Amino acid sequence: MFQVAGPKEDPQNYHTNRNFARKDPSVRKLDERFVRILKIFKWGPDAEKAVEVLKLKVDHRLVRQVLSIDVEINVKIHFFKWAAKRRHFEHDSTTYMAFIRCLYEAGMVGEMWKTIQDMVKSTCVIGPPELSEIVKILGRAKMVNKALSIFYQIKIRKCKPSATTYNSMILMLMQEGHHEKIHELYNEMCNEGNCFPNTITYSALISTFGKLGRDDSAIRLFNEMKDNGLQPTEKIYTTLLGIYFKLGRVEEALGLVQEMKMKRCALTVYTYTEMIKGLGRARRIDDAYSTFMNMLKEGCRPDVVLMNNLINILGKAGRLGDALKLFNEMESLQCTPNVVTYNTVIKVLFESKAPASEASVWFEKMKANGVVPSSFTYSILIDGYCKSNRVEKALLLLEEMDEKGFPPCPSAYCSLINSLGKAKRYEAANELFQELKENCGRSSARVYAVMIKHFGKCGRLSEAVDLFNEMKKLGCTPDVYTFNALMSGMVRVGMIDEAYSLLRTMEESGCIPDLNSHNIILNGLARTGGPKRAIEMFTKMQHSKIKPDAVSYNTFLGCLSRAGMFEEAARLMKEMNAKGFEYDQISYSSILEAVGKVDEDHNPTTL
Repeated sequence: MFQVAGPKEDPQNYHTNRNFARKDPSVRKLDERFVRILKIFKWGPDAEKAVEVLKLKVDHRLVRQVLSIDVEINVKIHFFKWAAKRRHFEHDSTTYMAFIRCLYEAGMVGEMWKTIQDMVKSTCVIGPPELSEIVKILGRAKMVNKALSIFYQIKIRKCKPSATTYNSMILMLMQEGHHEKIHELYNEMCNEGNCFPNTITYSALISTFGKLGRDDSAIRLFNEMKDNGLQPTEKIYTTLLGIYFKLGRVEEALGLVQEMKMKRCALTVYTYTEMIKGLGRARRIDDAYSTFMNMLKEGCRPDVVLMNNLINILGKAGRLGDALKLFNEMESLQCTPNVVTYNTVIKVLFESKAPASEASVWFEKMKANGVVPSSFTYSILIDGYCKSNRVEKALLLLEEMDEKGFPPCPSAYCSLINSLGKAKRYEAANELFQELKENCGRSSARVYAVMIKHFGKCGRLSEAVDLFNEMKKLGCTPDVYTFNALMSGMVRVGMIDEAYSLLRTMEESGCIPDLNSHNIILNGLARTGGPKRAIEMFTKMQHSKIKPDAVSYNTFLGCLSRAGMFEEAARLMKEMNAKGFEYDQISYSSILEAVGKVDEDHNPTTL
């Protein structure tokens, strides 16, 4: 008969081990012979016999030990089910949870879900800690609906959730993007009577409301939290900081920073990033840079995200030299530039009207430093080269992008198609458009709009209409730019009524016309529809939310001058002056020309 070996004691920890053993019998070591049998023979008659021979008591300790050893998952599954059938034995929450963990780690989520359901149906006690862990495991397995289902089942049958359990649910829902459900859970939590929100709850809720754009709710919860005597964390302060800056409440945002300092709540790199972004958005460029310098003085090291934001802010403000200087300081700050950093610098160079060759130098520098360009890098370069009238270079980059295995980038194609269209290379533009459709199955609304615009410009209106209908059939919803492109093409060939009808269709489809939409129709009516319809359109614009701009006034001025309505034109010119709009030379010349013709008709010159 085998004799089961007892565990060896460490002399230095004799008293500790002995006391611990009395409290927790699970510290007894599982017989190594039994472990070897499981590894060699798996679970079956031989393993069952070993339990009998080794006189292993089938209890919760044994089940937990078997589930913790390194054997195949199928061995554990068969053993767990075998143990459940033993007389005088029933799984408790510790064995169920150990088994659930094993199944999750093995990726057997179906079997795991079945076990969780069995656990709920069983007589075993499930407390808030077990419920919290089940929720976390189901969340990690992306089984959110099942986590919600089991939460309510256990809540009804087994136990009342604790604040920690609710927090586990709220955090899981937040991570998986189920934001609307979070507020419902928060209300349930508050109605429990013995379960109150804590800092973790408020942090998750404030972050969620911030992502949902429900800024007022986030601010209300922040104040409620403080009223309840809870101290906001640096993460909560940082979230509120971003919200205040987004709302344009700059002074309140800066007041929060002072509050953080008074409460001795550390300003992290994330806090400084929100401050710099917010000040940049408010066009307080010097303050954004000063914040960066203060951060360095305080001993807070910047990360690459902060540096990228500050470089972008300086570049957009026209401070290219400062942006490049900041890039050069990154190494000394132990902050390694990444692909976003290089993309930001290249974009800033193009926006600053720097020579395109400088962008090429940075592109090569990027690759030389081991930073792999992204599809966005190529898109920035292609767009920049197109705007610099270097279309051939942009076409070569598109080919390189394809060779590197990047998926087709609609924005890059859009830039090229637009540039080719402007150069009246319509066939080349159409070829690229067809290539994009073949590679992607369809194209974006913006690319369709560009192609429709150029077909309209070169008089190929039927093809423009075909494209408009095609995009709708493919489920690509026309946007305001697409409608404007087709209306402009219609006006160009004198189809004013059709363009006006399309404007109404646009409104009925839920696409809100912009000022350009109205100016396109006004231009068509002013040129071919006679002054009456143009007057109606202009008056309608004056009484709508979309007010006429300088283009609208000049278009209408030209219409009045061509119709010989000089008094009306003169009044309009006074109105333009009052509104600060300048009338262009063409309109002004047309009025002088019209006045001259009237004088000639009334005072004909005799030869």
